[in-house]
Amino acid sequence: MPYIRMPPVRQVCGDVALSSVLAAATGYGFRDAGAAASPVEDLCLPLAVLVVAVPLSRRRPGTAVVLVNGLCALGMADPATPANAHVLSLAALSFLLGLRVAAARRPLLVLAGCLAVVLATCAVLRTPAVWWFYASTVLPAALVLPWLAGRHWRGRHELVREGWQLARSLEEHQHLVAEQARLTERADIAADMHDSLGHVLSLVALRAGALELSPDLTDRDRTDLAELRATIADAVEQLRETVAVLHDPAETGLPVTDTVEDLLGRAAACGVPVRWERHGAMPILSALVQGGVYRAVQEALTNAVKHAPDGEIRVRISHAADRTRVDVVNAAPPADRPAFAAEGPTIGAGGRGLTGLRERVTVLGGSLWTGPHQGGFRVTAVFPHQVAACPGTPTPHPKTAPAPRGPHAGSARPDTNTVVPESVRRLASVRNAARRRSVAAFAAPVVAAAFFVPSAVYLAWQLTTSVLPPSRFDELTIGRPRAELASLLPDHAYPYPPDHARFAPRPPGVRCEFYRSGRDLLTEVDLYRLCWSGNTLTTKDTVSASRPTTP
Repeated sequence: MPYIRMPPVRQVCGDVALSSVLAAATGYGFRDAGAAASPVEDLCLPLAVLVVAVPLSRRRPGTAVVLVNGLCALGMADPATPANAHVLSLAALSFLLGLRVAAARRPLLVLAGCLAVVLATCAVLRTPAVWWFYASTVLPAALVLPWLAGRHWRGRHELVREGWQLARSLEEHQHLVAEQARLTERADIAADMHDSLGHVLSLVALRAGALELSPDLTDRDRTDLAELRATIADAVEQLRETVAVLHDPAETGLPVTDTVEDLLGRAAACGVPVRWERHGAMPILSALVQGGVYRAVQEALTNAVKHAPDGEIRVRISHAADRTRVDVVNAAPPADRPAFAAEGPTIGAGGRGLTGLRERVTVLGGSLWTGPHQGGFRVTAVFPHQVAACPGTPTPHPKTAPAPRGPHAGSARPDTNTVVPESVRRLASVRNAARRRSVAAFAAPVVAAAFFVPSAVYLAWQLTTSVLPPSRFDELTIGRPRAELASLLPDHAYPYPPDHARFAPRPPGVRCEFYRSGRDLLTEVDLYRLCWSGNTLTTKDTVSASRPTTP
């Protein structure tokens, strides 16, 4: 039986609440429409679309906007008014589209497609001017403005989230710095104990051994001195263990007592196919460099045995006048031979791997190269004979230099070698994205207004300047010349009468003009028709806004 993943309860409650609000608005619009509204087309169908669109907006918010925009496009077929309650649902889902989609290209294509569908519907249905005014002003505002608000809301949330993440990373960095300071202090204590107390105990043990050989002592005194010397030796050994705990040799580069020859001998005894050679005269190396060479060979052997068992390993140590080079190359294991892990004692721990080895080599002033080589892997380390850096001292990470102050602050050149932390770059990127969204939230309405507002304003001017109030219509008297009636007439006639009004029967040889009976811009009102014969009013009548039904 397939597993069905249920959405979280919080999401379900949010979808139910939003669906309920939008369904209530739809029900109110249906009740306000009166008896002319269809229960199926104006109530059941919109409710079914909302039930599907609201949950769908979490995974496909663009599709949800298209579904609700279809309801608005169907509203264009209403002969009474284009306004309906679906515009509220369209605005809510456009807001969710901006909130849940980070990119801008696809949502803009969705919004443009929705607007094109509405305008195409108006063109196909040959709707009156009021419908065009509604489709070019109200619907674009319901699509674009909520989407921009959602994008702005998303940008602010991302900025706040990245700020908190940066704060947490800074807090973690402070903890790491404190831990590093604590480890450095422990290393200093270990060095002091090793250098001072260890030296003193060694001198005490030497004096006890010298006194033990004195001829004036009795056998009992010699026995006591031998016990004292053994106790001091035990104390030195315990001190060594304490120093090892405080100051880990694998991480701090303390000299190792083993040699490369011993390490390779143990590896060969364990069955590892290793061959090695040394070129050049063996120089006198410091304990730190010897430890670095040892760790390089040890780490390379460990990785070779782990990742390419049964593959041949070649170790080459070359001594020059001022530096020593270590090359460890392992071949891929033969395809016809089964891989095996070396039996016997462990060759050695690799510490933190190649990362720790690189840090060790860098601290000693050398260089490390790693990478594939002829089907296998190659590790090359070069150590200078004179250590340039102080071992155990971590290399400081470059930070952004503070801004210079004083009279020469303006002439200072930026440091091109500074490295900006990743968290700062992320926060700056999110901040810039939030600024771009804020600019778009203000610029996009301006651009849309520059495109739609002139035509909308012109259309509104035509609708409002062609209104003939009913009281003035009643004052018009048939047979009077136009000059006497000019004070009662509007400045302009209505230029967009519907077809049933334009082609209505009229007396022959007359010229008819149409005027709106009200100033409502979102509702189609009745028209007054005035027919003139020359400059004399011959007829006046009222044309219904709705298309007459044919029997």
